[in-house]
Amino acid sequence: MLELATHVCAVLICAQDASQERVVTLERDDLAISESCTVRVPPGLVIPDSNGNAVVHITADNIAVRFEGELRGAADGLAPDTYSGFGIRITGSRVKISGARVSGFKCGIWATRTDWLILEDCDVSGNFRQRLKSTVAAEDQSDWLWPHENDANEWLVNYGAGIYIEDSSNVTVRRCRARKGQNGLCLDRVQASEVYDNDFSFLSGWGIALYRSSGNMIARNSCDFCIRGYSHGRYARGQDSAGILMFEQCSDNQVFFNSATHSGDGFFGFAGKEALGQDPAPTPDFIYAGRGNSSNFLAGNDFSYAAAIGIEMTFSARNAFAYNRLVGSNYGIWGGYSGGSLVRGNTIEDNTIAGIAVEHGAEWIIDQNSFARNARAIQFWWDEDKDLLALPWAKENPTVCVRNAVFRNTFTDEKVGIELRGGAKMIGVLENTWIDEGQPVGRNKIDCDDKSDFKEDDPMMSRSLRALDLPQLEELRAPGETTPVGARKHLAGRHRIIMTEWGPYDWESPLLQLVEDAGGMHVYRVLGEAPAVWARASAGTGAEPGDAGPSAALRQSKDGQIVEVTADGEGAVTPYDLVVAVGDEELRARGTLIAADWQIRVFPADADPRTDMTGWRAAADSDRAIEFHAPRLELSYGTAGPSQLAAAPDSLRGANLPSDHFGTIATSTLKLPAGRWLFETTSDDGVRLWVEDVLLIDNWTWHAPTTDAAEMSLSQPKEVRLRLEHFELDGYATLSLRLHRIGEAEE
Repeated sequence: MLELATHVCAVLICAQDASQERVVTLERDDLAISESCTVRVPPGLVIPDSNGNAVVHITADNIAVRFEGELRGAADGLAPDTYSGFGIRITGSRVKISGARVSGFKCGIWATRTDWLILEDCDVSGNFRQRLKSTVAAEDQSDWLWPHENDANEWLVNYGAGIYIEDSSNVTVRRCRARKGQNGLCLDRVQASEVYDNDFSFLSGWGIALYRSSGNMIARNSCDFCIRGYSHGRYARGQDSAGILMFEQCSDNQVFFNSATHSGDGFFGFAGKEALGQDPAPTPDFIYAGRGNSSNFLAGNDFSYAAAIGIEMTFSARNAFAYNRLVGSNYGIWGGYSGGSLVRGNTIEDNTIAGIAVEHGAEWIIDQNSFARNARAIQFWWDEDKDLLALPWAKENPTVCVRNAVFRNTFTDEKVGIELRGGAKMIGVLENTWIDEGQPVGRNKIDCDDKSDFKEDDPMMSRSLRALDLPQLEELRAPGETTPVGARKHLAGRHRIIMTEWGPYDWESPLLQLVEDAGGMHVYRVLGEAPAVWARASAGTGAEPGDAGPSAALRQSKDGQIVEVTADGEGAVTPYDLVVAVGDEELRARGTLIAADWQIRVFPADADPRTDMTGWRAAADSDRAIEFHAPRLELSYGTAGPSQLAAAPDSLRGANLPSDHFGTIATSTLKLPAGRWLFETTSDDGVRLWVEDVLLIDNWTWHAPTTDAAEMSLSQPKEVRLRLEHFELDGYATLSLRLHRIGEAEE
């Protein structure tokens, strides 16, 4: 019989109900499906994609395929960054796939030129994901994603996906799920399609990603905790992860009623390299005016608690952001080089840098929003970005910061209301309500430099702004039945973002989390619903009997949820294994206790040590140098400098050392057991490490946060002297050292 699809673009799928068709047992690679059927996968069977072209091939048109059982491409115990191949490959049109469970592949389901495809009730959890190198202590730059190029399927090749659909239209993806992966759903050149009622959460890349895709409805999806590059209280980078991502000229999309909280960005939109002219023009007559992500409507979403930005939309125009929740990120909205944007009815609160930040943006209308407790409510500015202003896009689109209006908003407890810099022009700051400590304030709170200006009273402008038409929230219509916004309100706050080497913690499965590293003591927290039953620690990981050095003591809280491992003896370096029983599982951790006493000297240094080491060392010996002690070398200077370190002694705080152009010299003596030792530094800027008199690490350059590593072998236990030197020129700064015993001493 003919089956009528239920999405808004109703289409007849000329296929019999799969339940009435034959059953195919999947037992080998390269199974070809050319008619409607049920595909049954035997329990526990692992079928790798041995030739890299997919295990199951669906090439016919007008068929429906239902899956029973799980298609697994990798055996238990393999690292997720080694997964390869594809589970299901679809190239037919008017195909319906139901109930597929696919794991252990680079990509679970890959569909190409599949108009009128329906994917429903599929679970693509447990596919490829990168091993992250960033740690609780420090960011690793190599973890940054690069979503800027995908014309040659770079997303698929480099990052994999649960579901990857390309060159298709009128697609429906509904009630699908992804966990323990990098990307949930990637759409490449997909038009006029619907994605709704899906849950692509707790991923290390993107929940839903669009590339050159327009006219789509993205509604009622959960894309929470799509995140990397975050350590609470230490760094909040996001590294271009996002709940929903939209790159390279995506237009006329509707993004309604989604939850994308606790992600790198909640929503990340970028016009694209081709649109800007960073890539060659596709045709000689290519026009840059108006290029970018345009006429997209984001409404009724929750993009809160992002590591970086709630909504980022750059180099784009005529987009509307309405009735969204933008709480507790660095920025609520970032609109660099974008224009003609309408921001209406949003809740924008508790953002650490700004509620709305617009660089080089024109014709923004900010209307009827609720601002509260942001570091700044709104900031507009213009600056001299020579490289960006030289791009073809910038020559054909507005880049001045003019004709912007702030109208009918409520500002509560905002220290800085509206900040204008570098020639920003406001044509109207009208009919806003200002409240401080519960009391109305009878004036606009505007911080305006001498290059910028604004108008406050303009009845004609007020009438024009009132005439702007936009549907009310209750008037919006979207397919689907779920209500993801607010479903995870019990996880409110960025402190709920806990990263592991394979991605974010899901707040369901058990996890042994290192919450404190005090050098000679490590403190773990047991997360999950089941309580910890017992714990044990053994010192001397990988060492021969009697070669462990000092012992490790263990203490467990009465409820079993806190476990402390402590070294015995000053200067002791103690590798250990920790095992904690939780229900039927055993959680394991491996670490190295370093009961050190670091003597640290910090000092202002105008001399550049790359060219003037004599001057730099003289600064280290000057009377402005400050000395202090610390149990571990973990100096997260950030952009504030030594005097603002969290654990800075009074002498260092009072010295008020500069945030740029300073140096650090740290020394300590450690008792190392025999074995092969890995020394790892993370630094910004230059670093040198001596062990005894051997220069082991030498990265004496100006660089972003970088991890360097070197090995040393000891045939017997030895007391060794360590010395690190570090310089900071400008910007961000950090210095840390980690030690790991990685094996037996070399003969």
